[in-house]
Amino acid sequence: MSETTNPTDTKRTEEHWAVEYDVEPIRIRDPVAEALAVLEPGEPFVVTYGDLVKVAGHSCPTASGAYRITQIGLDALYPDDCPTRSEIEVLAAGPRDDATYGVMSRLISYVTGAAQEDGFGGLAGGHGDRQHLLTFDAFESGSADPAFRLRRTDTVETVEVTYHVSSVPNGGPAIGSLQRIIDGTASEEDRELFAEAWHSRVQNVLSDDSLFTVTTVEH
Repeated sequence: MSETTNPTDTKRTEEHWAVEYDVEPIRIRDPVAEALAVLEPGEPFVVTYGDLVKVAGHSCPTASGAYRITQIGLDALYPDDCPTRSEIEVLAAGPRDDATYGVMSRLISYVTGAAQEDGFGGLAGGHGDRQHLLTFDAFESGSADPAFRLRRTDTVETVEVTYHVSSVPNGGPAIGSLQRIIDGTASEEDRELFAEAWHSRVQNVLSDDSLFTVTTVEH
């Protein structure tokens, strides 16, 4: 007798992570997902740092910084409620073509849904519209470090989060092995020492609140 397998009963992906990070996930509601019965009403998506790593294709202080900016900003804006996509505006202090702001904004947009004119326009009547919620060169932060503002469109409450990337530990001499790893000339010991130093930097960003400053923006 032949045996058939329902695709929904199988594990659709098999991942082989070489590292694990210790950081809380971000929970965020999505009105479109609720309307289309992807989520039960009131239930959030759970977004992990690993999800952002998949989007970026790598893990680094820039990606982890974007994750924490989003997490810290949303926690400040929604101390008692779950944040909701389409009700979160993201303002970047720098330009879109800046290497840091460009990457970070893409990852912050992944979590919040905030997009420019090419974003999702919502269901009938604009339900869940995410267009025009991401703006670059939106304000002057007064800091050389990356800064983003997150604003609730329902209350216009706004917070500014600055990421003190210049204070992130440099990782020491082991980081210098990266080029040899890319060239394929690094030893196994080089690779192990690099991985330990590199991911320690990332975990530091995910764990050290002193690397971030959050302030309320008065209107």
